[in-house]
Amino acid sequence: MTLTAAGQALRDRRISAEELTANCLDAVAAEQGRLNAFISVETEAALATARACDAELQAGRPLGPLHGLPLAHKDMFYRAGRRCTCGSLIRRHFVPGTSSSLVARLEAAGAVTLGGLHMAEFAMGPTGHNAHYGSCRNPWNPDYISGGSSSGSGAAVAARLVFGALGSDTGGSVRLPAAICGTVGLKPTQGLLDRHGMMPLSDSLDCPGVLARSSEDLALLMDVLLDTSRHVEALSRRSLEGLTIGLPAQFYFDDLVPEVGQALEAARRELERLGARVRSVDLPDHGTLGDLANLVFTPEAAALHLTWLTERPEDYGDQVRARLLQGLTVSAVHHLQAKQLRSLFTRALLEGAFASCDLMLAPVLRTLVPTAVETDVAADARMTEVVAGISVLTRPLSYLGFPGLVTPVGFDSKGLPIAMQLIGRPRDEATLLRVADVYERANDWLSAIPPAAVATRQDGGSQRVAQ
Repeated sequence: MTLTAAGQALRDRRISAEELTANCLDAVAAEQGRLNAFISVETEAALATARACDAELQAGRPLGPLHGLPLAHKDMFYRAGRRCTCGSLIRRHFVPGTSSSLVARLEAAGAVTLGGLHMAEFAMGPTGHNAHYGSCRNPWNPDYISGGSSSGSGAAVAARLVFGALGSDTGGSVRLPAAICGTVGLKPTQGLLDRHGMMPLSDSLDCPGVLARSSEDLALLMDVLLDTSRHVEALSRRSLEGLTIGLPAQFYFDDLVPEVGQALEAARRELERLGARVRSVDLPDHGTLGDLANLVFTPEAAALHLTWLTERPEDYGDQVRARLLQGLTVSAVHHLQAKQLRSLFTRALLEGAFASCDLMLAPVLRTLVPTAVETDVAADARMTEVVAGISVLTRPLSYLGFPGLVTPVGFDSKGLPIAMQLIGRPRDEATLLRVADVYERANDWLSAIPPAAVATRQDGGSQRVAQ
């Protein structure tokens, strides 16, 4: 079931919150060894919360929109009194005294939190590798990466271990794991969602986001997080008539491998069939945006980590330490210039491409999903090129602060997902969700279940992970 369908089943009393939570915990236990999607699992606490939800329902008290629904979140969203590792050795035993405002909103709406999800160390890495907690693996094929840095969020949602998850997107870290694991992810407009109680990395670029099993589910989660109803209401229009989708004439579609290009062309034709008008649009030069994003991100991250870099450099993974040290070489002039240029590019995009379209369609990756071996630090010299290429098409959007949604458009010849990226105007997440929802209802990509999840269900699950 999707989040929305499971919520209806709970309200209709076709299943209890305890049963639903127990089923998810059994799936986590069965697949943790294969996927490594969780850093911590709070079995007894989750079951106790679920029982309390059932008691509320039995007593006839008003239910929240997420009543009894199991979620889990990237292990960088603080929960007071609960360990939060941030995917690091340095914070392996960190227990925050405050809670994420986003997690608090979800739990106040009735959600059951199962634990902390795998992530790249300090959210710095697009692959799912972690020097301290091992790699999170792709539920479609464990030989391939899960994407990052919200690796566990993508894998856990796609493998049907939870119904939704929070992640963070500083350079693509929600969109990449969602796309690579074959689920749906939304990076909202920069600054739209509150960052209180979320591990900081780059003050200018950090952006919390959500992953779920459908855009309908994302709309529900966004409405809870923002205390509104506009995103769910936007989905009531089950047609794309009157919308214009722009296809970028520059940058995004350059050098696509054939399988990706063919899948996106099929998605374009489908969107036209569903009523949208699709037209080519020109972009301001995007070739430098990735470099500008690095000039903003790396010094801000290095400043946050300077004390640990000085006192505990050996406690970082090699790749993370190297990226942080890069930030120390960026001058204040270059950093400030990169931040100042954001407004110029934003204006050029709004007055250019977005003057003739409502949203844009783009790829997420130019290549097929890479393997875990070719992206590992122990791989040959080409590793750096492969890893750098993963976030080429996601970093510009993070730099500019525009919203982006990814949803599957097919599978490649090896059975790995291919996704499209919908790019919207600032604070127009509702249009992205509407377009994705109409597309998803007309196709069955999201009904496909990863082989590992199918095997788990056929095996009948296993013992739950201990707290």
